[in-house]
Parts: sequence; structure tokens; C-alpha cells
Amino acid sequence: MPTDLRRPHRSFTIRQLCHEFRCTPRALRFYEDKGLLSPARDGLNRVYSYKDRARLQLILRGKRVGLALAEIGEILDLYELDDGGAQQAAKSLRKFQDRIVALENQKIDIDGAIAQLKAGCEAMEMRLSQTRPDLLPRAADYDQMLRRRLDGVEHSEAK
Repeated sequence: MPTDLRRPHRSFTIRQLCHEFRCTPRALRFYEDKGLLSPARDGLNRVYSYKDRARLQLILRGKRVGLALAEIGEILDLYELDDGGAQQAAKSLRKFQDRIVALENQKIDIDGAIAQLKAGCEAMEMRLSQTRPDLLPRAADYDQMLRRRLDGVEHSEAK
């Protein structure tokens, strides 16, 4: 009985899932074409099950952390095995650990790029202060605008 409460026999339209997960119908049809979703049909309409909804949620989470659709598909395919999710968990763990390493490497690269850009800005500001100090206020205005964007101030003022 508790299983019925967790997995109701409810169906969803493409519009409902798109609204809930903030994605487009085109994305859902694309995932269907890739074999990641397999909704039932009622005439020309797609009818998504609770299982399809759960799979979509996992697809979007996987994409958010940078997994390829093929990798997501491999993980989803293991859900069907009758082993209590052990193989799916083992495969997911390996994929997640690999992704963590890749993201940490990207973070190092990004931190390096930011440091280079900051050094370049400092060098240009120094040069401008010596050759064309009249141009520096514009640089300061740009810096303030950039800081407001990063802090989200401009976005909240626009609302």
C-alpha cells in the first residue's frame, strides 16, 4: 500500500511536465527520440507516466551537472534491473566521481583565467593612469556595473 502512495497511477501531459520542469516540448520530444523517455500515446497526444516524470527529473539533473545524454541513458537503463538499484548506484557513483574531477579541473582553469584577467586589468589601469587618466573613470564605471551584475543588484532593480 505505501508503494501506491509514492507512485500514484497518474499521467501527465507534455504541457504539465514542461511547466513543472521549465523545459520545452521540443526537449521532451528530443529525449523521446534519444530513447530516454517513452510516453504512451492517446491518439496523437503523448501521455507521460509517473515513471516518465521521474526519468525526466533524473535527465535534467544529469544535464545540470554536465553528464552527457548517453551517460544519463546508461544510468537510466540500469533502473530496470531487479537488483535493488545496486548496479545503477555503482554506475552513477563512478560517473559522478568522474564528473567531480572534471569540474574541479575546470574550476582550476577558471580560477587561473580570472587571475590572468585581473592582472591584465591592473596592468591596463596602471598604463591608463600614466598615459590617459581621463579614461579611467569609464573603467571604474564598467567595474561598478560588472560588480552590480555579479551581485544581482541590476536584476532586482529591473523588477
